[in-house]
Amino acid sequence: MTTLVPSLQVNDSPAPHAYAAERSPVMTLLVVIATVGVLAYATFLLAPTHRGDILPYLLVIAAESILVFHALLSMWTILSGQPDPRTYAFHQARAKLYAHTTDADSKRWPLTLHSRRATVDVLITVYGEPVDTVRRTVEAAVAIRGSHGTWVLDDGASDAVEQVARELGAHYVRRISSHGAKAGNVNHGLLRAKGEFFVILDADFVPHPDFIEQTLPFFADNKLAFVQSPQAYGNAGTSTIAKGASYMQAVFYRFIQPGRNRFNAAFCVGTNVMFRRAAIIDVGGMYTDSKSEDVWTSLMLHERGWRTLFIPDVLAVGDAPESVEAYSKQQLRWATGGFEILFKHPLFSKRSELTMDQRIQYFVTATFYLAGIAPLLLLMVPPLEIYFDLRPMDMSISVGTWALFYAGFYLMQIVLAWFTLGSFRWETLTLATVSFPIYTKALFNVLRGKDVGWDATGVVKTRSPYNFMVPQMLFFAFLLLTSFVAIWRDNTNGVFTLATAWNITNTIVLGAFMLAARREARALRRARIEERRRIKRAKRAKRAPNVPRRAPLTALAADQSSIPSDDTRRADRHQEVSP
Repeated sequence: MTTLVPSLQVNDSPAPHAYAAERSPVMTLLVVIATVGVLAYATFLLAPTHRGDILPYLLVIAAESILVFHALLSMWTILSGQPDPRTYAFHQARAKLYAHTTDADSKRWPLTLHSRRATVDVLITVYGEPVDTVRRTVEAAVAIRGSHGTWVLDDGASDAVEQVARELGAHYVRRISSHGAKAGNVNHGLLRAKGEFFVILDADFVPHPDFIEQTLPFFADNKLAFVQSPQAYGNAGTSTIAKGASYMQAVFYRFIQPGRNRFNAAFCVGTNVMFRRAAIIDVGGMYTDSKSEDVWTSLMLHERGWRTLFIPDVLAVGDAPESVEAYSKQQLRWATGGFEILFKHPLFSKRSELTMDQRIQYFVTATFYLAGIAPLLLLMVPPLEIYFDLRPMDMSISVGTWALFYAGFYLMQIVLAWFTLGSFRWETLTLATVSFPIYTKALFNVLRGKDVGWDATGVVKTRSPYNFMVPQMLFFAFLLLTSFVAIWRDNTNGVFTLATAWNITNTIVLGAFMLAARREARALRRARIEERRRIKRAKRAKRAPNVPRRAPLTALAADQSSIPSDDTRRADRHQEVSP
C-alpha cells in the first residue's frame, strides 16, 4: 500500500529561498535608472570636447569601456530573468516522486520519474580537505531523502577519509593518478557509480535533506542536462575575505544566473548540481582540459543542444575562502577558465552551434575578469595628474558636472547592490579593487599557455597572506606616498583637487585589505605558537620518567591496620640484631 510522504509537505532547509529572484517593480525601476546612468556616463566620457591628456584619457576609456559593457549586459540579463522555473511538468513529477514509498526510512524511498524507477548517485569530490569537513558533508549526503548511493571520490588518498566513508555507509573510490583534476576524478567515479542521474558536491558543501526532491523532478524534460543551485556560504562572518567573497557572488546567483535561464545559458558552477548521465556521456564526460571544468562542460552541452537550468533555491551550504591564499587560488582558477574560453574557443565562429544569445552570455563570462583588471588602470590615473599634471578630462569641466555623471554610473551600481543585498558591503568593494594582480596573472598564464595547479578552496596550507599579495603591498606603498605628495601639492597651491581625493580613496581601499591581511597574519602566528607549545608539551610528557606515585596520606590513614605499632617495630629490630 502506498503512503503519502509527509516530507513533501514540509521544508527542512534553513534558507531555502535565500537567492530567490523576486524582481519587484522597484527593482525594475532601479535597473532602468542604472541603465540610463550607464549610457549617460558613457556618452559623457566619449564626447570629444571632454577629452583631456591622451595617456590618462586612454586609461579611463579602456577601463570604463569594460565596466560599462558588463554593466549594460548585466542589466539586460537581470531584466530577462524569469521569476520561477517550476512548470506544471515539474509539479506533476514531484507529486509522483515517491509514488511507491512504503519504507519508514526516508533514505530508502524509491524515486519515480516518468512512471519508472530513477537511480541517483551523490558524488563528493575530495582533495585534501580536513577530515571533519568531509565527515560533515558525507553524513548529510547519506541522509538525503530518496534512495541513492553516496560516493566519496578521494583524490587526496587519505586513509582517514576512507575510514569516514566506510563508517558512514558511503562508497569510497581512490584513483592512482590525479589526471584531469576534479573533472578526471568525477569521470573516474562515474565508472563505478552507474546511476541515471548524479549529484556533484564539493567536500565542504553540506547538502539539505530535500536536495533530490528539489532537483530531480525538473528532469521530466528529457532534453535537460543539469539543474544547478547556488553556492551559499555559512562562514561569511569569519573574516573580511570570507564576507567579501560571499557577497561578490550574491548578485550573480540572485539575478544573473536566473536571467540566463531565458537564453538557455545557465552554466554549472562545479558543486550543488544534478546531472543527467546520458548528457555527460554525449559530450564525452566532464571536460578535463581546463581547471574550470564546470563552465567548459556547460559550453560543450549547450553546443550539443542540451538544455540547462538554474534554480535560486539554496540546497547546500559550504565555506567561502577565509584567507588571502584560498581566495587568490580560487579566483586564479576561475579567471583562467574564463580567459581560456575567450582565447581558445571562438564563440562567434561559424562552426559554433550556440545561439546568438548563448554566444553573448558566454562572451560576458569569458571577459568578466577583464573587469577585475580595470581597477589597475584606474589606480594609475590620479598619480599621473599628481606627478605629471596629466588629466583624463578637459579642465573646463567642473567637478560638479563630472561628479554628476560619475554618480549616475557608480552610485547607481551601489544603490542597486544595496537594494539587492539589503546593505552595502565595503568588503566586496575592497576585494573587487585589489584582485587585479590575480586576474592579470590568469590572463598572462592563458596567453603563454601556462598550466596552473588545482587546489580545492577548502584546503588550507596556512601560509602567510603576504606571500600572495606582493603587488598589492607595493601599490599601497606607492599610493600612500603619492597621497602625501598630493596633500603637500594642494596645500601649496591652495586648492584641494579631485585627483587627491581619488588617490586617497584608493589608498584607503587598499589599506583596508592590508589591515585584513595583518589580522590574518597575526591569527596565523598565534595558531603556530600554540601548535608549537602543544608539541613541546607532548614531547615533555613523553620524555618524563615513569616514577611510581606515593600513596596519599589520606589513603594510609584510611587503613590503620596496615600501619605497624611501636611495639611491633621494636620487636622486629630486636629480632634483626639477635645472633
